[in-house]
Amino acid sequence: MKKWRLLVAVLAVFALVAAACASDDDDDGAAPATTAAPADDMDDGDDHDEDDDGDGMADAHGPCNDGANVGGTLIIGSTQVPRHLNGTVQSGYATAVPGTQLNASPLLYDDEYNPMPYLAESWEVADDGLSVTLHLVQDAVFHDGMPITSADVAFSILTAQAHHPFKPMFAPVTGVDTPDEHTAVINLSQPHPAILLAMSPGLLPVIPKHIFDDGQELPTHPRNTEDFVGSGPFRLVEYEAGTIIRMERFDDFFIEGAPCLDEIVMQIIPDATNIVLGLENGEIDLSVTLGPSANVLRLMENENVTVSSDGHEAIGQIQWLEMNVDDPALSDKRVRQAIAYAIDRDFMIDALDQGLTIPATSGIVTASPFHDSTVNPYDRDVDQAKALLAEAGYGDGDLSLTIDYIPPTQVIYAEYVVQALEDVGINVELSVSPDFPTWAGRIAGRDYQMTINNVWNWGDPVIGVHRSYLSDNIDQGIWTNNTGYSNAEVDRILAEAGQELDAGRRAALYAEFQQIVSDEVPIYYLTTPQFWQAYNPHVQDPPTRTIWGMMSPMHEVWLDR
Repeated sequence: MKKWRLLVAVLAVFALVAAACASDDDDDGAAPATTAAPADDMDDGDDHDEDDDGDGMADAHGPCNDGANVGGTLIIGSTQVPRHLNGTVQSGYATAVPGTQLNASPLLYDDEYNPMPYLAESWEVADDGLSVTLHLVQDAVFHDGMPITSADVAFSILTAQAHHPFKPMFAPVTGVDTPDEHTAVINLSQPHPAILLAMSPGLLPVIPKHIFDDGQELPTHPRNTEDFVGSGPFRLVEYEAGTIIRMERFDDFFIEGAPCLDEIVMQIIPDATNIVLGLENGEIDLSVTLGPSANVLRLMENENVTVSSDGHEAIGQIQWLEMNVDDPALSDKRVRQAIAYAIDRDFMIDALDQGLTIPATSGIVTASPFHDSTVNPYDRDVDQAKALLAEAGYGDGDLSLTIDYIPPTQVIYAEYVVQALEDVGINVELSVSPDFPTWAGRIAGRDYQMTINNVWNWGDPVIGVHRSYLSDNIDQGIWTNNTGYSNAEVDRILAEAGQELDAGRRAALYAEFQQIVSDEVPIYYLTTPQFWQAYNPHVQDPPTRTIWGMMSPMHEVWLDR
């Protein structure tokens, strides 16, 4: 390990914060994935005492500092390249950051997982949990002036149900009734505690039925980018793929006094170092991605730039080591446990990530109300690892494995695992994929033994956690159950938790699930990467007081210049 530690001193400079890497927990990975609000907060839409102006956000002051700071252009630097702007058919950070400026959703969320009004000014969940009634604001219009009605909400939900890669979000929806233009009743086949969170900005944009319901395929619809008409605080005025997204204030937005800015300009900059330079010289106001850890640390030392990871708790990134449990050697739980004990998670955080990540010990992140902190963390224990291997019948050097990783950003983590497992007598070779699609194909086809991966919780376990463990989700593509893990008791617990409306009972079920999976170790949890953003001090009310961070509307952001 001594040689490895010396090597790390050189390689750590190139280690990327996972928020900026090629793994975006997107449906096919070309663009950069917990917990729901407790059931007690789902009873109605009236508990919004902190919100004085009805915009769904707790108010320290009125929008735009009581109107004193209206106007200006916010320049955002991003390495992310969205395929298009229609979030009903596309997941991912790249789509959601501009998409939540262009489209409104039924609900917002504060920093404590509380649903807040947005297009829906109030809502009720039926006592039996089998329906949700949304009452829409009555003066909302799309960017072409057409009114936003319950028919548009119904169309958006059914479109997401049919086309969004996160199938569990709206799977229980049996239909949406529209008794009048401002009431939408979502009918469910079973109680679905994740339904309110599924109506967050980055998960359910409300799109115009009169434009998209024209018989053309929604995932490839030309209006996903060309002449895009949205429902949000800003309207699209310029889109050059991979270069610039320019969004202008929508004067007829339904929240009085918002948005504060005249314009948001997203500059797509492939090299994150240039974003850092732009922040330092004042040419960029706010970053979406910062790239290597060295960039984050550099800006932390700059008194004229604020660096923060606040506001992204629901995204719930986890970097982990997946193991193919159908592999003859890895099918033995004792071998998987030995691998877990061989790895030094703290070393990875301190040396590889330069202290910018936090430990992950479970498939549900620590920021979630459903995280169980009592699971076995498998802290490094070389003697225990060797004992387990001996018990499984393997002496020093008897076991040889391969490890894959998402190229190129995760190579340093894979190289560390090679060295760590060597310390306990396991021979490991790197399996190198030339690009992301090659890696994704290998993992989705389970043509691998171990791989470093990066997966997101996406707000509620139903949306982002279940998919990695359910028996019926094996071999369903990348970022599904790619380990081949199958446990009937886990399937039962997750099915029950996915319908349980009582927050305490739901938390107990997820704790039970985490204990079982921790013992069986189909996955060893490494770190929780943070979403580091940087902005200049004149940027006021950046999206850091939500659970969705930059995947939130910036209608309250203003510039103090």
